[in-house]
Order: sequence, then C-alpha cells, then structure tokens
Amino acid sequence: MKIKKQKPTNMKSIKSAALLFLAALVFYSCSSDNTATTETKQESGLAHQAPAAPVEDDGKGIGPITSVEVGAEIDEALAAEGKSIFEGKCSACHQLSDQKVVGPGMAGVTERRKPEWVMNMIINPEEMTKKDPAAKKLLAEHLTQMTNQNINETDARALLEFLRQNDKNS
Repeated sequence: MKIKKQKPTNMKSIKSAALLFLAALVFYSCSSDNTATTETKQESGLAHQAPAAPVEDDGKGIGPITSVEVGAEIDEALAAEGKSIFEGKCSACHQLSDQKVVGPGMAGVTERRKPEWVMNMIINPEEMTKKDPAAKKLLAEHLTQMTNQNINETDARALLEFLRQNDKNS
C-alpha cells in the first residue's frame, strides 16, 4: 500500500498568506492609532492644566518624614540593626565608601543631607526622584532609579543611624 503525499493547493497557501497579512495589518493599525490618540490626549490635557506651584526645598525631601531627632552620640544598638538591613537590602547597589556601584557611595551622606532627606529617600525613592531637586540630580548622574525596598520608618531610622556611624568612623 502506497501512501500518497498531497501537495497543498495554491488556494490554501493564498488564504493563509491573506489571513496572515490581514492579522498583521489589524495589529499594526490598532497599535499606531492607539499611540497617536494617547499622545494627543496627554498633550491636550497638559495644555489646559495650570502650572504647578513650585515646591519649596527645605532640604528634608519628599515623604512622610518631616522631623528626626538624632543624638550627638551614635546609638550603637540601632546602628547594628541598620548595618544588618544595609547588608541585606542596600549593599548590592551602594558601598560605604565614596565609590559608586549602581548608586552613589554612602560616605559622607549624613554630612551632605539632612536626616529627614536620607530617610525619605530610603522610604520614598520614586517620588523623591520625581520631585526633590537633589534626588533628581542623583538620578540624572547615576541613570538608575533607586529601588523601593519597602523599608518602614523604624528600619529607615536604623539605616540612618548606621550611615551616621559610618560617617563618624571615616
């Protein structure tokens, strides 16, 4: 018994090619129109908005931390807790020296920035890089958005104390 292979007819090939062409055309036209519409809506929406009032830069950053009490001396227990958090969540992108890895080195950060700014940057990095002048500058310089590590205020305070200890010992 011989099994005979059938060659596809030209009609089946033409139908397949036509369907493929139509699918590509629909996909292309949908994505192109959608983008143009979105851009037009965004532009017209922006044109009708009043200019945003300038945010006063008090050096404390943008976020939930408005006041931080730091003592003259380092709280060693709090700094030890901060060291553990730093090693687990921060050290992949930051070094304790002034050397850049992905993000800036941490040496001197507590001398350059207010405690509130440091904590707000830790807790609220996305909003900080959108609205805070110093954070915007860091983003432009390092070209990488700091990852939100979902650190709470207590842990951010411990990190601040560890960074203060690092600066004091440098």
